[in-house]
Amino acid sequence: MKYALIGCGRISVNHIAAAQANGLEIVAVSDILQEKMEEKKHNFKLGEDTKAYADYREMLLKEKPELVAICTESGKHAVIALDCIDAGCHVIIEKPIALSLADADAIINRAKEKGVKVCTSHQNRFNKSIQKIREAVERGRFGKMLYGTAHIRWCRDKNYYAQAPWRGTWEQDGGALMNQCIHNIDLLRWMMGDEIEEVVGMTDRLAHPYIDCEDLGVALVKFKNGSYGIIEGTTDVYPKNLEETLYLFGAKGTVKAGGASVNKIEEWKFADGLDEAERVIDEFHENPPNVYGFGHTPLYADMIDAIKNDREPYVNAAAGRRALELVLAIYKSAAEHVPVQLPIDAVSTMDFKDRFSA
Repeated sequence: MKYALIGCGRISVNHIAAAQANGLEIVAVSDILQEKMEEKKHNFKLGEDTKAYADYREMLLKEKPELVAICTESGKHAVIALDCIDAGCHVIIEKPIALSLADADAIINRAKEKGVKVCTSHQNRFNKSIQKIREAVERGRFGKMLYGTAHIRWCRDKNYYAQAPWRGTWEQDGGALMNQCIHNIDLLRWMMGDEIEEVVGMTDRLAHPYIDCEDLGVALVKFKNGSYGIIEGTTDVYPKNLEETLYLFGAKGTVKAGGASVNKIEEWKFADGLDEAERVIDEFHENPPNVYGFGHTPLYADMIDAIKNDREPYVNAAAGRRALELVLAIYKSAAEHVPVQLPIDAVSTMDFKDRFSA
């Protein structure tokens, strides 16, 4: 299967590695910076058959890839995705799927119209720990779900934002919740039943005066099934990333996934006694080299299988939209100082561009 990558920045290495691990034919890479393309070609030993294009539209026209991954700044995801879809390409879009619900809807509708698959790169769904927890959710082992919490306690310093001027801007990125925390926000919504009734949020910029957006966000989520969710996300932790954790509390079960990126089960208690907690904790324990984890390779494998068998990807565009909707609902609640009822539509990060300007 012919594959191309658009955007050769920080996360692109995980995508190239996943493409190689799944035997894709990498026909092209594209970036506006020539040195970034050459660096990736050199580091991954991509030969002359892998072309480099400063203009991704030219690449789509000449190379006609079947599958394209979009790893640019978030604000460009939608326009590039629509161009790829119009060219007949299946698409993997790095999170978030877009920065507005209108753009997310356009991607979903255009893909349906053109008959192509779209996957949102929420790769933590493929963590061994998360798959084990999801199995327990689907089997009803928690009983009545009561509440869940997502904590993302990370560090992003001034040097991080200085490396790329789009970071921390409303136009191209969003803040801590949209960029760093959306993976765990996605997991919380997915595990707790997906359907949300109401969101109450607060956001602030406490320690990063040089960015436009929030570096701290907290929220209370009421799900339609009567359960609750609590979200705490920040990039203010000193001096380095502390943890990313997901707790689920049911009437008959308690689980905690922790580690750098919810990559290990740390608590496992169920009334049904179907498995031994110590064994589960020992078996479902990974130690990835960074917060991106090991999920990209199985995400790619699933997308390839979805294309070949004409089915929806495990993490489709609609899943990406739901994660985006929850973050935007928190932003809206925080900005307007009111609870926000879901569903919402026509909301964008640009609606909050003056949020902290004073």
